[in-house]
Amino acid sequence: MKKLALLLLPLITLSFSFTTIEARKTPELTKNYIVVLNDNVNVDQTSDQMSSSHKFAKEDVYNKVVRGYSAQLNNSQLNNIRKDSRVKFVSEDRVVSIDAHRLSIAAVQTLPTGVNRVDADLNANEGTGIGVAVIDTGIQLNHPDLSANILASKTCVRRTLTANDDNGHGTHVAGTIAAQDNTTGVVGVASQAKLIAVKVLDRNGSGTWSSVICGLDWVATNAALYNIKVANMSLGGSGISDNNCGLNNGDALHQAICRVRDAGVTIVAAAGNSNIDAANFVPAAYDDSVITVSALADSDGLAGGTGTATSSGADDTFASFSNFGSVVDIAAPGVAIYSTWKGSKYSTLSGTSMATPHVAAAAALFLKTSPFSSWTQVRDSLVAAGETLGNGHSDPSGLHNEPVLKATNL
Repeated sequence: MKKLALLLLPLITLSFSFTTIEARKTPELTKNYIVVLNDNVNVDQTSDQMSSSHKFAKEDVYNKVVRGYSAQLNNSQLNNIRKDSRVKFVSEDRVVSIDAHRLSIAAVQTLPTGVNRVDADLNANEGTGIGVAVIDTGIQLNHPDLSANILASKTCVRRTLTANDDNGHGTHVAGTIAAQDNTTGVVGVASQAKLIAVKVLDRNGSGTWSSVICGLDWVATNAALYNIKVANMSLGGSGISDNNCGLNNGDALHQAICRVRDAGVTIVAAAGNSNIDAANFVPAAYDDSVITVSALADSDGLAGGTGTATSSGADDTFASFSNFGSVVDIAAPGVAIYSTWKGSKYSTLSGTSMATPHVAAAAALFLKTSPFSSWTQVRDSLVAAGETLGNGHSDPSGLHNEPVLKATNL
């Protein structure tokens, strides 16, 4: 039982009899891009040849989820690369960020209301040994409530040496997933699952598609080694889906996520916090490859709407900030969620970022008992087991048809 994101000066040439000023040509402006190569080319060799020929420095190199690399390119370089027969397509790199709002910090022993609301504390299944990749700001690797469950780590953020969390967001997410059942601090939905810290966002909670793809590439490469069955993506940015793994609209992030899916990893993504259709927010919009999660406002950890109102809506209604729409699959508690925090502390945060790890952990529980299930089987089973509208929660907004997670019998 569980407890609780050069200035060129003019060149001055001096002689004995005169002085001339020779101005250098201002270089072309560059942008960040992800170059996706055809599947039959050697990535390392081809990227080396292109960077040498077109005089740019490549950054991340990907071999698994996409075959390609990221780089800063000017218009001339970009046009030449797009004409290269070895290139499948080029995506402009975009910004992604966390989806949470921090409310307070306090350190007390407690059963988090979110874990209570989804009834994970009533389930003897603790997801033992199931690897869950937290693709985020990292995790505090020595947090006393998490360290025993952290199996591996990777950083894709430049100028960082480890996946240690310098923001706090990823540590919070990790606690909801798998904080230990050790009578202190908090307990996660799947308290015996294994955490894999994949740092793709910086100390400000920001990153790019290229950094996220770096993390996804590592996850797909190491899925079998660390038994990674689930990936939590409490992050996102603007974008849409072509419903074809990015092959129609040249979306490298989408292709990468589909490759992770095909490696046997169930991906759970935050719907976003803008009170808009989640179809305009990625990766939430990738309906062909992720389970998308909206946020429920719950104040007492119980169904029925009898708790006090929250800052984001009445008890047991959908959070006023939560994105919505047909791509959303399921909801989970996402308002005033208490969990682990950097500095070996604890914190209360709100956002679809907080709802998502409840579902990721529930997916781990399901995969513990049904280990050969596809991601669609995981999604459909969680949806089928969920609390339907009117049976413990309501929707005054009329925007949410998705059920609320229930982890009782997974």
